[in-house]
Amino acid sequence: QVQLVESGGGVVQAGGSLRLSCAASGRTFSSYAMGWFRQAPGKEREFVSAISRLGATIFYADSVKGRFTISRDNAKNTVYLQMNSLKPVDTAVYYCAADSRSYGATRSPSDYDYWGQGTQVTVSS
Repeated sequence: QVQLVESGGGVVQAGGSLRLSCAASGRTFSSYAMGWFRQAPGKEREFVSAISRLGATIFYADSVKGRFTISRDNAKNTVYLQMNSLKPVDTAVYYCAADSRSYGATRSPSDYDYWGQGTQVTVSS
């Protein structure tokens, strides 16, 4: 089992940047593919980005491609989401998730076994 704790959310103006972190504890972090998802008020949870166990495979949602960068540091048991050129539509609660079964990276929320509590990102216009 793994516990996930997100941090780094906050309020930022449009065009600004934030870096989210997700610290994992429990089983070996490198055993998990990791993903970031977000959920805006009144909307379903949506995929943002995913990274495979050793970082060789990375996926992004089209809406964030070129603006967001996912990375991981297995020595620090942490996955990051660098968010640049933020827009008001990026406002949401951001969740990190761990997938113990996939060897690559996956976009489907149902593939993830563990979830963090979420961190709020608010982008003002």
